[in-house]
Amino acid sequence: MRMLTLALAGASLAATPAFAAKGPFFSLANTDFIVLISFLIFVGILVYFKIPGMLSGMLDKRAESIKSELDEAKALREEAQTILASYERKQAEVAQQAEAIVKTAREDAEAAAAQAKIDLETSIARRLAAAEDQIASAEASAVKQVKDQAVAVAVAAAADVIRDKLTDKDRTDMMAAAIKEVQAKLH
Repeated sequence: MRMLTLALAGASLAATPAFAAKGPFFSLANTDFIVLISFLIFVGILVYFKIPGMLSGMLDKRAESIKSELDEAKALREEAQTILASYERKQAEVAQQAEAIVKTAREDAEAAAAQAKIDLETSIARRLAAAEDQIASAEASAVKQVKDQAVAVAVAAAADVIRDKLTDKDRTDMMAAAIKEVQAKLH
């Protein structure tokens, strides 16, 4: 501290404005000397009350505060980067899941379309078979009707022939024989 005081005093003595003042420098009439003494007293008071130590302590506290804020900001930045990386991974996973869902849906739709095609073909085959059965049934029914009609015509023709060629006695005998035959079959 003494070195600082001596350096300040030497600097004040070496200053050119000090030589510009009139009269001796170490006189109370010299304003430069009064200013120098006031400055030295001011510096002495600052040193006595340990103001430089307080200032350096305050600066150290401020430096520590700034350092802790920088460390906290660094930690927050690292945490933010970790969270960002986590969200990027989650986004990638979600994108993969979405692709898998779309792929599964597409496969399901293709399988459903194939099944619908098979079901349609089966339904068409059943309807064709049913139509063929209906056609065969209608054909059989038509053939039966034709046969029945032929039998009816043949019976009618035979009845006409029999009526024309048989006599009343033959008819009565035939009728009696038919009644006996029916009674024999019923009992």
